[in-house]
Amino acid sequence: MAGDTTGSDSSEAQGTLAEAAQNPIAAMISLPLQNNTFFRTGPDNDTVNVLNIQPVIPFSLGEDWNVITRTIVPLIYMPTLTNSLPETPNAAGRGDDFGLGDINMSAFLSPASKGIFTWGIGPSLAMRTATSGRLGTQKWSAGPTVVALVTAKPWVAGTLVRQLWSFAGDNNREDVNQTLVQPFINYNLPDGWYLVTAPIITVNWQASRGNAAFVPVGGGVGRVFAVGGQAINTQVQGFYNAVRPDYAPQSSLRLQLTFLFPK
Repeated sequence: MAGDTTGSDSSEAQGTLAEAAQNPIAAMISLPLQNNTFFRTGPDNDTVNVLNIQPVIPFSLGEDWNVITRTIVPLIYMPTLTNSLPETPNAAGRGDDFGLGDINMSAFLSPASKGIFTWGIGPSLAMRTATSGRLGTQKWSAGPTVVALVTAKPWVAGTLVRQLWSFAGDNNREDVNQTLVQPFINYNLPDGWYLVTAPIITVNWQASRGNAAFVPVGGGVGRVFAVGGQAINTQVQGFYNAVRPDYAPQSSLRLQLTFLFPK
């Protein structure tokens, strides 16, 4: 019976850690490494790869409030383009590009109390850090971001929304006016396994009507486990881009490895 109890406690701990890992504003340090491979991109159906390094660091503001910082550092591989794309004029004839994209930082003010419903709100800043004009907007942009979610075992579900407007940068590049919406639904299974869908939907309000929206559809599976005492969250998701601008990728594969540091 003692062995059964230990197993039950371990499974419950795995489930609790999985729920925290699925919460974008959990008061837990984590280091997600998210690799996105985009297929059939551009006029020649090329493959583009983006590795997002996304440290999450929480700060306590007394007993009642937390500030959760989320930073996205993208490393982008962009293959040669034989034709200019609308969003990257004069790109014809360029060789492969690999480098840093625009770093984005968000900070969420969130209640410290734990309950079924959790929310966070704050500013988001996109920095002009791209090492090539093809890898970023060449603009500084900022705006609000908000996230809300419900944790009702075995479900964790919610939505993150971010709006960015450019306020400085290269005057020869298009202004930034972009909305990002990321709904996420997780269904937790025994032994740390879970089903997940977390598509990233974007709308570029500067684009023409038929080229404004990007809407992926898909999902995948993940698992939370430990290796040598280090808690790890892994997942794989596949998406078909049901609505996409001209030359945008047709599908994508997301592989994510997250190192978790619970208190």
